[in-house]
Parts: sequence; C-alpha cells; structure tokens
Amino acid sequence: MAFVIEAPEPHSLPVLGSDESFPVRRVYCVGRNYADHAREMGHDPDREPPFFFMKPAEAVVACPPGSVAVVAYPTQTANLHHEVELAVAIGARAAAVSPAEALDAVWGYGVAVDLTRRDMQDEAKALRRPWDLSKGFDESAPISALVPASAVGHPAAGRITVAVDGTTRQDGDLNQQIWTVPEVIAALSQAITLLPGDIILTGTPSGVGPIECGQTVTGSIDGIGTIAFGVE
Repeated sequence: MAFVIEAPEPHSLPVLGSDESFPVRRVYCVGRNYADHAREMGHDPDREPPFFFMKPAEAVVACPPGSVAVVAYPTQTANLHHEVELAVAIGARAAAVSPAEALDAVWGYGVAVDLTRRDMQDEAKALRRPWDLSKGFDESAPISALVPASAVGHPAAGRITVAVDGTTRQDGDLNQQIWTVPEVIAALSQAITLLPGDIILTGTPSGVGPIECGQTVTGSIDGIGTIAFGVE
C-alpha cells in the first residue's frame, strides 16, 4: 500500500527472555482503582463503576530489563507525578465479555508508571475539562518488558512498589484493587472492542508524588518484573 506521507513506526515493548516484541496498539488507564489512592485524591473509594482515560501508543517508553531508560521532563508542568501500575497486555479480541471470560484475552503483564502533569490535571478538573493533555503527553507511559501470562499466570495479589532515588514512595498490593483485572477488562469491553496490542493500566496505590529532573524512578511488582528510568 502506498501512503501519501511516511507511515509512522510501530511502537512495541520487549518480551522478557525473548528477542520478540509486543506491538502496542492503544493504552487504556483505569482511574482511582485503589481505595487509599482515591482517598488521597479526595474521592470516595466506594465501588463506583470504573472509568477510563487513554494515552496514545506514542506515550509508551520501553524500559528493558537491566537498563535505566530516559524520560524527558514534560513542558507545561511544575508538578510531575509518578503512579506505579500493573500493565495488562491484550492478546485476543474481547467484545462485551464477562469477568469469567476476560482473562482469555490477556497475553501478559508488565510494570508501568503513569506519569501525570498533576497541576494541569487539577486545573482541568476544576474547570470540568478533559484530562487528555495531563495524562497523554510525550513519554508519559514508561512500561517494563512484558512477561507472558503462560509463564506467570494471572496475578490477583502481589506487592507493587515505586521508589524515587531509592526512597520508597508507593507500597501496596494488587489485592487492594477495587476492581479486579477480569472486572476491569469486562467493563471496558462493554464500551469498546479490545484488540490484540491494547494495553490496560489498572490503577495505582496511594503514595503518588512529585518527580524532579535528575531523579531516578524504580518500580516493581512481585512475580511480574521491574522498571527503571531517569527523568531529564
């Protein structure tokens, strides 16, 4: 097929222990999926229906194991925040599935950090405007190498942490999620058809906070992997 402009390069993530890569199609994120984080952001953590926002595939920064990736400090903010999350990689089409069917669509998992222009987001909330530019900016989704579900199963529990310059900021457990991974996939699949290559970031525990230029962010999820990147 001939294009009238140069076709964009596909974005992908490394697969742990393999020379193959996982192609990234779309990135969906779940808001306020840990009760303590909902409280620290000033919201009621009761089990309201999950809501979603998006990041473009171009926001993804691949963070291979054993390396420290580099993320640029974004423009138009003075309050960049980290939010460590479980990343779910979709490997099969899922439309209007039930929670019991949802995990059949999962290819694997990774560790992600949802970077947020918090001051821009707060202003957007106050003005009842969309969050897009506070969440979906360049390099706002560092994600580790992915590990296949066939190797690790489907984790419902496990420690999830993030540290800045070696100081732990967030320390929670996947079992603290208000909506489980199968419930999140099922809910999202009612609104859109999930397709191979989609990534879902499943929310963050409490302890979100600012990152400055020159600092290094490290994170981990038990049984899934680690992530490391510096902010410049």
